[in-house]
Amino acid sequence: MGSAWNVIPQNMGLLWDGLLLTLQLSACALLVSIPVGVLLGLCRISSNRFISFVAVSYVEFIRGVPLLVLLFWIYFVLGKFLKLGPFLAGVLGLGLFSAAFIAEIVRAGIQAVPRGQMEAARSSGMTYVQAMRFIILPQALRKVLPPMASQFITLIKDSSLVSVISVVDLTLVAKNLVSTTFRSLEVWSFVAIMYFCITFFLSQVISAFERKYRVSE
Repeated sequence: MGSAWNVIPQNMGLLWDGLLLTLQLSACALLVSIPVGVLLGLCRISSNRFISFVAVSYVEFIRGVPLLVLLFWIYFVLGKFLKLGPFLAGVLGLGLFSAAFIAEIVRAGIQAVPRGQMEAARSSGMTYVQAMRFIILPQALRKVLPPMASQFITLIKDSSLVSVISVVDLTLVAKNLVSTTFRSLEVWSFVAIMYFCITFFLSQVISAFERKYRVSE
């Protein structure tokens, strides 16, 4: 039994590198998804019907397409024209996919602010942009930060799919180890624990963050 589990310490360097790449990929995808998602969220509540229609169409289309299919399309189709490597294709796929969900979080956060806040700001002489910047968005920020942080956890778990486009993340490292050592029980059990430790740690940080905000309110 003990010798079977030796596959873990013997390959800990590879597993650690895979975990670091997973976190790096997820962080880069988050940097893509936040600005795109915020912009889409603002466009969704725009009074311009065309802008709102485009944003709604994007969100509904992306949410209706499996992430795996999106990754394949970006890597094998779009990647041929843009010369995207596996890592960039993975970042772009995860980022655009996550942006659709962040857009809904932003939209819900803004709409949760009482409508009278905007009316009061406009009646005081502020433009629409000024009212959004100084009155609405600061209040909405308190509401959207916790779910956006939770979206990062989801992003980390979804990142395991990028192994299908040859990104050497934690999941692909595990697949390669199993194919060479035939220790599927030991390898996949340990990888599951690694994913759990990361997501559990982040969830605790988010919970503490939410408690701090509730107290400050």
